[in-house]
Amino acid sequence: MSPVRHQVKAATATISPYNFAMEKIIPPSYAGSHATRAGSARRQVAGWLLACCALVFAMVVVGGVTRLTRSGLSIVEWEPLIGAIPPLNQSDWEQLFQEYRRTPEYLKVNVGMSLDEFKGIFWWEYIHRLLGRLIGLAFLVPLLWFALRRKIGASLAPRLIGIFLLGGLQGFVGWWMVTSGLVDDPHVSHVRLSIHLGLAFLIFAAMFWTALDLLSTEVRERLDRSLAPVAGFATAVCVLIFVMVLSGGLVAGTRAGYAYNTFPLMNGSVIPPEYFMLTPWWDNFLHNMATVQFNHRLIAWALFFLVPVLWWRAQRAGVRGGLRLPLDLMCVMLLVQLGLGIATLLLHVPVALGTAHQAGALVLFALALWSAHALRRRAAMGSMRRI
Repeated sequence: MSPVRHQVKAATATISPYNFAMEKIIPPSYAGSHATRAGSARRQVAGWLLACCALVFAMVVVGGVTRLTRSGLSIVEWEPLIGAIPPLNQSDWEQLFQEYRRTPEYLKVNVGMSLDEFKGIFWWEYIHRLLGRLIGLAFLVPLLWFALRRKIGASLAPRLIGIFLLGGLQGFVGWWMVTSGLVDDPHVSHVRLSIHLGLAFLIFAAMFWTALDLLSTEVRERLDRSLAPVAGFATAVCVLIFVMVLSGGLVAGTRAGYAYNTFPLMNGSVIPPEYFMLTPWWDNFLHNMATVQFNHRLIAWALFFLVPVLWWRAQRAGVRGGLRLPLDLMCVMLLVQLGLGIATLLLHVPVALGTAHQAGALVLFALALWSAHALRRRAAMGSMRRI
């Protein structure tokens, strides 16, 4: 074939009808602008989810204060809509106080409480419930708006609907917990309390992980599958922190923090002699103050060793820069959280320290999730497809 004919054939192939038609249908400028809009939508949805995470954090903090001030049984009815309106006059206050004075908590614990004292515990429970309603609105309204604007992908929608359903379940579990304290024994069930707390952490984790998925850039750097074991280890640390949170709920619900106020030993013993005091033996793991506090301490000690091991393994695997940041922060936060826990125990659970300890658990959990997400993404353990 002559050079001239070869050049003509190449030019013809370059401007073939197919290529020409595709350029008219999807011009390069359109493809670029579409990618830009999709990236902007992901950032908006991620920002909304992170704002909801902040509200859940506030909910956990207020919940801690409500529990420690024994305010959780001050509102004796569950009215999802009407209950959002606080008492507006003296008559409203008198009616609410009259309902509270018929509860076992007033008759057995707070007999003789004045109306002003009642107002002090009422407002904490009211704010706690109001935050729950606010979180529901802050999640549902933007969800509908993003859906109408077609900013939620088909693979993301089921996840967001699932989170919303978990939020509805949390409201039911919260009232289920409160009803356990409106009977003869004026204390909420510590098992239900742990479920309520654990569900809050699960909702936070689902929103936070989804936001991290949305904010993750396309993987352009070389994937390092040798990080898979480290990423798996980080995931196991997340699970262990969650188990520690559940055990902390049992400690709080059984008021075990007011016993064995010594450290590192428990009233002079490594393992308290009352560890298996109840029969059958498995009841001790839920209902025995000595057992639940020892187990909580044991998990804390395990994290004290395992988190530095995770950091060391990541270092040996070559994790550097921004990928190491959440690991560094998690190590620091672990020390802070352990310090808060020890101080709370030794000082017989003051409200401020007890609340800070509960909030610190969520911060530590968030840093563990961030670490696991970053490592799993680099190791390509999860799907690299955008949601």
